[in-house]
Amino acid sequence: MITSAREAPARPNGRDNVPVPPPAAVSAVRSAVRRLLGSAEAASRAAAPVAVACSGGADSLALAAATAHVVRNRPVHGLVVDHGLQEGSAAVAARAAEQLDQLGLSPVRILTASVSGPGGTEAAARRARYAALEAARPEDGLVLLGHTRDDQAETVLLGLGRGSGPRSIAGMRPLDPPWARPFLDLPRATTLAACSDLGLRPWHDPHNTDGRFTRVRLRTEALPLLEDVLQGGVAAALARTAAQLRDDSEALDHFAARALAAASTLEKALDVRELGREPAAVRRRAVRRWLLDAGVPEVSDEHLRAADDLVVNGRGRGSHRLPGNFVLRRTHGTLLVEAEG
Repeated sequence: MITSAREAPARPNGRDNVPVPPPAAVSAVRSAVRRLLGSAEAASRAAAPVAVACSGGADSLALAAATAHVVRNRPVHGLVVDHGLQEGSAAVAARAAEQLDQLGLSPVRILTASVSGPGGTEAAARRARYAALEAARPEDGLVLLGHTRDDQAETVLLGLGRGSGPRSIAGMRPLDPPWARPFLDLPRATTLAACSDLGLRPWHDPHNTDGRFTRVRLRTEALPLLEDVLQGGVAAALARTAAQLRDDSEALDHFAARALAAASTLEKALDVRELGREPAAVRRRAVRRWLLDAGVPEVSDEHLRAADDLVVNGRGRGSHRLPGNFVLRRTHGTLLVEAEG
C-alpha cells in the first residue's frame, strides 16, 4: 500500500535518528515541482488549488507524488482522463484514481473525453484531453502535466521535421497558464526511478510502443539513432535548443507587440507604412497576433508570408483568403481583415 506523500514519516538512520534523505530521483522530482510553483511567474496563483493530470503512467504518477509532498497549504486535485480508446481504459483510469487518492490528492476525478476530429488519433486525443482538463481545473489554478525532457526532445524533433517554424521548435513552456510542466528538465528515467523508490505501480500504455503513431517512432527509432550517430546527449541538446528559442521568441514577441501598437489604426486596421519599417520576423509576428485577435482561427506560415507580401510588395490593392471565411485586404495604405458573409 502506498503511504500518503503528505504523511510519510522520516526514517531514522540508526545513529541519531537523523532523517535519511530521499533517493536521488525522488528528490529530483520534488525539487522540480517546488522550483516551478515557487517561481515568480507562478506567484499570482500561489493561493489557488493546483491540479495534477494523471494518466497512471510513470511521469504523471511521479508528478502526483511530488506535488502531494511539496504542496501543503492548498488543495491538490487529481484529474484522470479516460479517452476510451482501449479496451479496459475505465479500469486503468480507476486504478490511477485509486493511487492518487492514496497519495493524498483530493478531490480526485475521472474525466471522460470524446476523441474525434481531424489530424489523426494522436492530435484528436490531445485536443480532447486538454479540453477535458480545462473544463475541470480549479478556478485560477494551474494544471500540472508530466511532460519530461524526452517529450520535449520529441516535440522539437517533430517541429524540425515538419518545418513548423520557431514557435514549434521552441517546444513546450514550463509555465503556460493554466498549464505547468515541472519535469521538462528531467529525463524519463528519473520519473521511472522515482516511482520505483516510492512503491508506485505505473501503467505502461500499449500505445507508447505502437509504431503506427509518429511520436512512438520518433521515441523508439529516430532519437535512438541520433543518439548513436552523435554519441549521446541528443535529447538534452534538443531541449536546450528549445529553451534558447523560447528566449528569442519572447524577445521577438515583445518587439512585435510594440510594432502592432504603433501600426494599429482606430479602424482596427494596420498602417502598412508603419509596419513596413520593422524587420520581417517582427512584422509577421505582429500580423499573426492581429489576425488571431480578429478571430481568424488558424494562421499558418503560408498565410503570414502572403500577408507580409501585401505589406512589403502589395502596391495599391490586394487580398488573401484566410481560414474561417476571412479575407485580408490591402487598401489605401492599410491592411484590413474582414469576415465574408
